[in-house]
Amino acid sequence: MKFVDDIKADVTADIVYMMCPMHILKLDEMVKGLENGQVLNILTDYDGALEDIPQWCERTGNEFIGMKETENFYEFYVRKT
Repeated sequence: MKFVDDIKADVTADIVYMMCPMHILKLDEMVKGLENGQVLNILTDYDGALEDIPQWCERTGNEFIGMKETENFYEFYVRKT
């Protein structure tokens, strides 16, 4: 897993406390609204996202920048390509 600090996101999607598969559905929806090169920050407390989000990026051709972990949730950073 790639951990990052100080990444500036263009858009943030707060899906903490939402059940699976919302992290993937919201990611897909939000990325469609971005321009190439923009960064999406996804906040989620779902442990499955640790595997699902990097895999989604690989499958769709978007860039998984990395993530960071806070006390209550994970922050994932994805760049639309």
